[in-house]
Amino acid sequence: MRRIVIVGGGYAGFTAARELEKGLRRELRRGEVELTLVDPRPYMTYQPFLPEVVAGSVEARHAAVAHRGHLRRTRLVDGSVVRIDHADRAVVVRPRSGGTSRLPYDTVVVTAGAVTRVFPVPGVAEHAIGMKHVEEAVAIRDRLLTSFDRAAGLPRGAERERLLTVTFVGGGFSGVEGFAELLSLAHDLLPRYPEIDAAELRFHLVERSGRILPEVTERPGRWVVEQLERRGAHVHLGTALESASGGVVALSTGERFASGLLVWTAGNAANPVVATHTDLPVDARGYVVVRPDLRVGTDDAPVDDAWAAGDGAAVPDLAAPRPGALAVPNAQHAVRQGRRLARNLVATLHGRPTRPYVHGSLGVIATLGLGSGIFQFRRLVVKGRLAWLMHRGYHLLAIPTWERKARVLAVWLTAVVFGRDVVSLASVQTPRAAFAAATAPDTPGTEDASAAEDERADVPLHA
Repeated sequence: MRRIVIVGGGYAGFTAARELEKGLRRELRRGEVELTLVDPRPYMTYQPFLPEVVAGSVEARHAAVAHRGHLRRTRLVDGSVVRIDHADRAVVVRPRSGGTSRLPYDTVVVTAGAVTRVFPVPGVAEHAIGMKHVEEAVAIRDRLLTSFDRAAGLPRGAERERLLTVTFVGGGFSGVEGFAELLSLAHDLLPRYPEIDAAELRFHLVERSGRILPEVTERPGRWVVEQLERRGAHVHLGTALESASGGVVALSTGERFASGLLVWTAGNAANPVVATHTDLPVDARGYVVVRPDLRVGTDDAPVDDAWAAGDGAAVPDLAAPRPGALAVPNAQHAVRQGRRLARNLVATLHGRPTRPYVHGSLGVIATLGLGSGIFQFRRLVVKGRLAWLMHRGYHLLAIPTWERKARVLAVWLTAVVFGRDVVSLASVQTPRAAFAAATAPDTPGTEDASAAEDERADVPLHA
């Protein structure tokens, strides 16, 4: 039996596993091949939908595709790979129950992806929330809804101002889309909260470089800034976050303000498992070196029985005009790389030649809140509602499985009639709080439950 282990079940890993199941259907059925996927999460997160999860436009579960629901012939291991020893053909796995074990393989597929890039800024670890996983997107949304509920019952002052202040750090696609969607949600909430005036909302987007959305050209990027500022946002370009200690944001410009919600979206970094815990070749940034057909190594120094793709791999971009260019780490490439990797691996096992990964960009597209977006393909730029509809149409087609497409479309159609669902479920983060308050001796249960919820709103959520 040939053992194939896939490290990571994100875009590239999930797609590769599904494609391998198709290409090796007979071998898997006969027991000639064992396919194993290792991931600490039981689902693939469709990250382009996270901004809409933040805004409540997409149900959180619909942005996640369950491994067990769609990988029928793959053995799933619930745990994290902490080391890849290719010389010994084994990965070291740490299950959630603790301890470690060695999982042997004949072929390894490294699709571990990337992790959130964090700088050593005081207070960020204690107060910031990332936006790379469904749980984080839900927490961001619930934090804003809870802040509105609390602010509506407070007189104007420092605490109310803190609750209605939101700060995003990072002006890439993830940061801008999440920021714009949350800003759109906040404005949609105002008619339901007559106690809160639009002028009280303070939304800050902090970007170290001199522009946002580096994937688009300068003029469309300026248009996005103008749109956000027209809606009351403060966009701080050429500005760094110097501290978030005590929940007080301190910027390099000298500006300081208390922020009830701090979201960190300052880019990606190499996965530590790939960067420092493997004997596979990696580049200076910590990404796995691969050849154009997605086999690990170079033409001069190939590595047998090892493949890699996705955000954690340095994949040559053969469609780019400049030599030595690498594919941009995004969902558009990761899904297609996972498919090409699987087909090449099947071809190798069957004695057929492989094909290089070549994919020309389809353009870049971003949502800027309900009814607004931007799309650019070379010199073609589309703005506003049409771009927003294009964003929804593209990602509805791109999210894996027809089941997920149908669920997402149903939520969108329902929202046309009934609007956004604005119920906060922040209490799920501490599910025993209400029960503990109810069982406390000589204490009115409802008052304690309310106090517990107020206390939860101030507990920092970790990225």
